[in-house]
Amino acid sequence: MNKRIGVVTGGGDCPGLNAVIRAVAKAAAKRGWGCVGILGGYEGLLEPQRTMSIDYQTLSGLLTRGGTILGTASRGKFSAKVDHGESRALPKELIDGVKAGMDALGLSALVCIGGDGTLSIAQQMYEYGVPLVGVPKTIDNDLEGTLFTFGFDSAVSCATDALDRLHTTAESHNRVMVLEVMGRYAGWIALYAGVAGGADVILIPEVPFNYESVCAKIRERENLGKKFTIIIVAEGAREKDGEFVTSGLQTKIGEARLGGIGAVVSAEVEKRTGKESRVCVLGHLQRGGSPTTFDRALCSMFGATAVELVAAGEFGKMVAFTGLQVGAIKISDAVGKLKTVRPEGNLIRTARALGISLGD
Repeated sequence: MNKRIGVVTGGGDCPGLNAVIRAVAKAAAKRGWGCVGILGGYEGLLEPQRTMSIDYQTLSGLLTRGGTILGTASRGKFSAKVDHGESRALPKELIDGVKAGMDALGLSALVCIGGDGTLSIAQQMYEYGVPLVGVPKTIDNDLEGTLFTFGFDSAVSCATDALDRLHTTAESHNRVMVLEVMGRYAGWIALYAGVAGGADVILIPEVPFNYESVCAKIRERENLGKKFTIIIVAEGAREKDGEFVTSGLQTKIGEARLGGIGAVVSAEVEKRTGKESRVCVLGHLQRGGSPTTFDRALCSMFGATAVELVAAGEFGKMVAFTGLQVGAIKISDAVGKLKTVRPEGNLIRTARALGISLGD
């Protein structure tokens, strides 16, 4: 009897979700399996189930299309993270509802595409006997066990392009330009884009900063005849001994919404140096648009490998990119272990060698 597998996307959207859906469906079809898309995240499995058939016609144009045709959710009943990333156990009745939904749809396995929150949910469901495999998605690149998550390269490309554009206006007006990027509690986007985009100051959560150091870099550039400065700051960056800057109303279920540190840094720098300063918050632009070439290839490998895991019955595992090939690790080895930038790592050393200030 032919298998039917379900595909679900959870958490924030990002470039490449549709490319993974496409790869899963194509690899499943080659085995003669059916593929069912679960709409709106895990809640689509609850009564009444909300699904769509993913057939040959559905796949046209998905490789380059941003977002997810299935819809996604980062809030609601299946929130596995609250406040600043603390874990939350799901009620057993929710998981029972997922099992019932899978039975009703005739699904033999789930492919769960998401980041730490989505895969933390997947791990809890696996421990209750739900057959599933995971695919690591997050622009933040903060998931353990994989060198890169898909969506990260696309977000870095967007941030780097923004820095390129900000350089011209900063130089024209002799301004300090502050670019705030996403990343939550990890500085991967800010660090990679900052090095690739020629930032003068990079502020990330892993290296608490002080304003005197930032302003000293600005004055150093002034003395060398450079009348403008580019600062890139991760949304989770904070002053030494300071608190995270958050924005928006916080809900009882769901993680804290970081944001606003760019404006804080811009105002403080202008006050301390007298230099005109402007802030640009890149925000959800980093999540939109087509995936980069690298992400398209990575998504294709991830999706095809996920189907191989299902075929082999290797449930409870997540596909992972080691830098040499795509393999698999236990989901439990990836979730709840935030992958952050190592302050002594190669890219940090490179930044310092190039004269970039980390604010410390």
